Amino acid sequence: MSDAIKHECGISVIRLLKPLEYYKKKYGTAFYGVNKMYLMMEKQHNRGQDGAGFASIKLDMAPGERFMSRVRSIEQQPIQDIFAQINERINTTLAANPEYAENVALQKKHIPYIGEVLLGHVRYGTFGKNNMESVHPFLRQNNWMHRNLIVAGNFNMTNVHELFENLVQLGQHPKDMVDTVTVMEKIGHFLDDAVAKLYKKIKKEGYTKQEASPLIAERLKVSKILKRAVKNFDGGYAMAGLLGHGDAFVLRDPSGIRPAYYYKDDEVVVVASERPAIQTVFNVKYEDVEELDPGHAIIVKKNGDVFLEEILEPKERKACSFERIYFSRGSDKEIYQERKMLGRLIFPQILESIDHDIKNTVFSYIPNTAETSFYGMVKEAQNYLNKKKEKQILALGANITSKELHEILEIRPRIEKVAIKDAKLRTFITQDSSRDDLVAHVYDISYGSVKEGDNLVIIDDSIVRGTTLKKSILRILDRLSPRKIVVVSSAPQIRYPDCYGIDMAKLEDFIAFRAALALHQERLTMNIVDDIYEKCLSQLNTKDKDVVNYVKEFYAPFTPEEISQKIGELLSPHDIKAEVQIIYQTIENLHQACPKNLGDWYFTGDYPTPGGNRVVNKAFINFFEGKNERAY
Repeated sequence: MSDAIKHECGISVIRLLKPLEYYKKKYGTAFYGVNKMYLMMEKQHNRGQDGAGFASIKLDMAPGERFMSRVRSIEQQPIQDIFAQINERINTTLAANPEYAENVALQKKHIPYIGEVLLGHVRYGTFGKNNMESVHPFLRQNNWMHRNLIVAGNFNMTNVHELFENLVQLGQHPKDMVDTVTVMEKIGHFLDDAVAKLYKKIKKEGYTKQEASPLIAERLKVSKILKRAVKNFDGGYAMAGLLGHGDAFVLRDPSGIRPAYYYKDDEVVVVASERPAIQTVFNVKYEDVEELDPGHAIIVKKNGDVFLEEILEPKERKACSFERIYFSRGSDKEIYQERKMLGRLIFPQILESIDHDIKNTVFSYIPNTAETSFYGMVKEAQNYLNKKKEKQILALGANITSKELHEILEIRPRIEKVAIKDAKLRTFITQDSSRDDLVAHVYDISYGSVKEGDNLVIIDDSIVRGTTLKKSILRILDRLSPRKIVVVSSAPQIRYPDCYGIDMAKLEDFIAFRAALALHQERLTMNIVDDIYEKCLSQLNTKDKDVVNYVKEFYAPFTPEEISQKIGELLSPHDIKAEVQIIYQTIENLHQACPKNLGDWYFTGDYPTPGGNRVVNKAFINFFEGKNERAY
């Protein structure tokens, strides 16, 4: 994506099902779980680079012995920083106590992080918030082992104010009105309540206070706690939690917006945001990794029993299609094929834009996530040419000469690596007047890759803001003197904000929104904009289930082609010589390419939860009133 947007967060839970001595004997180290977690986090590094966190729990520790550990970082390379800290602590302890080296029991007792239950998280900061307090996992501590709670997740809640008020009504005094705090405290409240009720019941059975503790761990029903805690959550989420005594869970939202996958054998249970991470780190087949169903939780009890429980009734599946287009690693078997299909399906529009002149057209992509859709586009170009060649050869029949045959067969898609991103270059100056010149040099071009007068087709996975295209890429490509530059987005036009985990919050940031606004201004239909504002205002106090997305009316007067044409005009630098055309994927083709992931609210405005409609209306109010703030 030439216009980088904030990614998703990524989670990983590893539960070792054997004693640590088992891993020492089989794999040569009791730090097997820690090593695997490092790999899991690195394999999901694409999901978050602003911060990272790690937590672990040791089972069956004696009172006074440390059983929970946590480390977080917001350094430039946070995952490496975390595990450097862990390794330093381990090595320092082993150097001072050489007798621990072969004694797993002593390692577990005296060295932090070496637990049976591990939780990792990588994140992107939302709206610039990237301080240590915002980094997962979050910890809720208590002297009762069972009431300790560690939570991390990939989530955004659209109804934070409602959840905050719920906590206040329960008698709490939350320290902040953010979804991470409200989620933690909602689960924590019902955890406290469940533990207290179990304690009373067990005491009545004649057990002592001390005897009650292991019985609470055994009888605690995590699914019941989650059902009570999350019944009014509105958002997209895959959230993981660890309880102090060793229970663990991962819960997915009922629309399946945020992804979660799991694998289990007799040694380990592992849950993660991406399937390929599990496949690679644990060397297992695609078929061995299961997707966690929407509305369900995978729960691992302290004794190692694993349950799949329905926590919330699943709704219509609206798994995020942006995961497939951009966020998730393209090494997933399904995602790889889907991205290729996106490139294949948009080729007919490309063919029309170049007047079927493949001979004088160069095809390329903007590094690097668009590379797979580029392969699909080129494959479809080859298929088109093969059919054309067949017709030409059959038409000439037996009279075809060797020269004619050679000329026909010689035509093939011209593929070049035109744009090369300079990964070392950083735009360190923040003032716009000085920064623009630096931005213009983020990409280099391959001189000589395009002949003067050629068409140049560049595919990107999506065009969100268009800033980098206008300030950098189009100017650079124009140096090659093409006749026409066709910029292709394998995703449809992004028209609406996301509120479920992606940092796309303000309408005026989207080039599609700015293009539609320009069309309203040109056609003297700004009264429609005023009417939409009034309708959005009228819904501020409406119940979520009755809220309507009135922002759809903003785009309704225009065809997608009209908006794309205006986007091309807005993004073309005034001094560019080449003709510029912008092509976007259609919604129908997106659904055809990604049939299992139909979450398309940022393209269509069809939000999977009521809170989404409230957010988009509030975003329009913010735009109209000139407020530079988030809508949720």
